[in-house]
Amino acid sequence: MNQILVTKKLYITPELKRKKKIYKFYFFLSVFLVFILISFYIYAEVDRNKSEETSQAILDEFNQEIDNTTADSNVLIAVLNDTSEDGSSADSSQNQPQRTVNTSKVQTTNNGYNYSTIAIINIPKINVNYPIIDGKTDSTEETEALLKISPTKFWGPNPNEIGNFCVVGHNYRDTRFFSQVPTLENGDIIEITDESGKTVKYSVYDKYEVTPDDVSCTSQLTNGKREITLITCTYDSKLRVIVKARAI
Repeated sequence: MNQILVTKKLYITPELKRKKKIYKFYFFLSVFLVFILISFYIYAEVDRNKSEETSQAILDEFNQEIDNTTADSNVLIAVLNDTSEDGSSADSSQNQPQRTVNTSKVQTTNNGYNYSTIAIINIPKINVNYPIIDGKTDSTEETEALLKISPTKFWGPNPNEIGNFCVVGHNYRDTRFFSQVPTLENGDIIEITDESGKTVKYSVYDKYEVTPDDVSCTSQLTNGKREITLITCTYDSKLRVIVKARAI
């Protein structure tokens, strides 16, 4: 007996066509969004790498200027301490000048903001070694532009002077700039080298978080001591991490 196989015919209804178009739209939209996100990430990473290279170039130049000025100062001191024509030695306490270092060469960002390099910050525990730069107008726009280059002076006296020297830096959630500053603990050492080539060590004594509009950490009431304050974002960028350190 012959058997007849009957297959059910599948009809393409208007509703099925509409759903198919919607699925295609969402698929291509998803692919497009993934492409945009990947492109944004690559661009941001390239931009951060460029900032790192720029910062290290500034650091090398600043170190070279300090070395050159120190060498020049040593030559000057040797001449002043030489024996005078009558055979007597010159009084070094009266004739030796105070050494001044002029390393604050003004540089300009790509968007036209002027800045100078005023110090070097070194934090051995987290492998931080960057120049500290300082703008000329202290405007918000200038600070944001400078922060893309290197840690930047935010408030206070000159480096290693009495008062509260405040430095702000980006948290890129990796190892660059101030990303690892939130991991610092009491007793950790921060070194600041100023334009004269003098390095002062500071010991962390406090760490806390504040809202972005709280600038109480910039207070200059230090009881005549030298302090530094490091400022960066939390990893979710909602708060600010404050690290306080005092000269030892």
